[in-house]
Amino acid sequence: MASSVDHHHKLHFVLFPLMQQGHMIPMIDMARLFAERNIIVTIVTTPANSLRFKKVVDRSVESGLCIRLLILPFPSANTGLPEGCENIDALPSPEWAFKFLKATTSLQESFEKSFLDLEPVPSCIISDMAFPWTAEIADKLKIPRISFYGTSCFYQLCSHNILQSKILESTASLSDPFIVPGLPDQIKVTKAILPRTLYPTSDDLIDFCDQIRKAELTAYGVVVNSFQELETVYEEEYQQAKFGKVWCVGPVSLCNREILDKAERGNKTIIDENQCLKWLDSRDPGSVVYACFGSLCALTSSEMIELALGLEASKCPFVWKVGYWLHKEEFEERNKDRGLVIKGWAPQVLILSHRSIGGFLTHCGWNSVMEGVCAGVLLIAWPTGAEQFFNEKLIVQVLGIGVKVGADDILASDTKLVHKEKVLGSAKNKGDVEKAVKKLMEEGKEGEERRRKVRDFGKKANRAMEEGGSSHNNLTLLIQNIMQYQANMGLPCQVQKTA
Repeated sequence: MASSVDHHHKLHFVLFPLMQQGHMIPMIDMARLFAERNIIVTIVTTPANSLRFKKVVDRSVESGLCIRLLILPFPSANTGLPEGCENIDALPSPEWAFKFLKATTSLQESFEKSFLDLEPVPSCIISDMAFPWTAEIADKLKIPRISFYGTSCFYQLCSHNILQSKILESTASLSDPFIVPGLPDQIKVTKAILPRTLYPTSDDLIDFCDQIRKAELTAYGVVVNSFQELETVYEEEYQQAKFGKVWCVGPVSLCNREILDKAERGNKTIIDENQCLKWLDSRDPGSVVYACFGSLCALTSSEMIELALGLEASKCPFVWKVGYWLHKEEFEERNKDRGLVIKGWAPQVLILSHRSIGGFLTHCGWNSVMEGVCAGVLLIAWPTGAEQFFNEKLIVQVLGIGVKVGADDILASDTKLVHKEKVLGSAKNKGDVEKAVKKLMEEGKEGEERRRKVRDFGKKANRAMEEGGSSHNNLTLLIQNIMQYQANMGLPCQVQKTA
């Protein structure tokens, strides 16, 4: 039985995710978790994006949850974007991403106007960190704004310590390694792997990052898609850095309990879920490697070929989700007896939760990491950008639940990360993939220890979301904080009651 909130004044949370799959999906899951506590939830989005999760929202409403959509027009053409482009996934190339972020500021006026018409009066805003202007609206309306980053406590603490210490000012070269200050573990990085929010290289980006940091200083708190048992001391230290206003409420993907919910998260899948399950059912437990590089796959054609050849050389059964395909390689025909290639969106949670999956070759996006951990599946880390190189450090060095492949030697350019010493398309990359897959699937002492750890984290993840678990309790604490805020403002409300 889900917990509920008894109150006179109905709580109303407004959630505003960045229009990109990796940001929208966890926010939709979070909306369902709040709604299960008898809270009214309004999700703010644009027309094209609303279609991506309409089925999930409709099923939630049919089950009795109060989830609404506030749809704002997105003037793509007026902001220099291609007509109809409302999502980062739909951009012609990664170079358009910052222009898209700047374009989202055009939503501020319509959001504020629509916000004033919402009933009941919203109790708080939970908005993506990429929308610093929502802090102005929250301040004007005297309601708390909670920030959502979509990353780990580990990365957020690394980011906080790097900025606070000003260590980048004394680090001259892109390739000079430095140790992130003030961490429990010795985490060595370079400027080259830092996300642009930590190391902006243009005046426009510097200004945008300054806006984000100013908004974070006034944020009521931070909500994180993670769980305390996974990050332990990093969660504790990040709590201290944020004065105790951090709520780990994940893994939020675990709210998807039914096969249909798991299959229909995000975009429409290319493959029928029953066809996918039938293929997986035919494989031995723990024998299959699932490979996926997220909705914004940054692999070049050469890297795609090397990845394909590495999977083939490993001799392991595999499922590979690709955004586009290299037909001339005849890869599918050669591997039709042991490989399933999914071209387009894949039902990732459904696949990872299947007993046949033994390893997950991932770009180390945080949603993917969490979904792999939930399923108790070992990870092969191949980061490609953003904070993913930090996630690799967490997976391999800190938690010991995976191995890494490639992407070690890099330089940064203004628009992308490029390999420095690895020759793209060379046999070494193919060998790196083959070696990593075989290492992950090995039965030796190290392999067994990694498997033990990730299975243990998988069990802890599920317990965290159950009634009385750490994330379940943190969700209660967050709700109680908002109720207390309302009480302090003289608004009628009652304390949380747990079933």
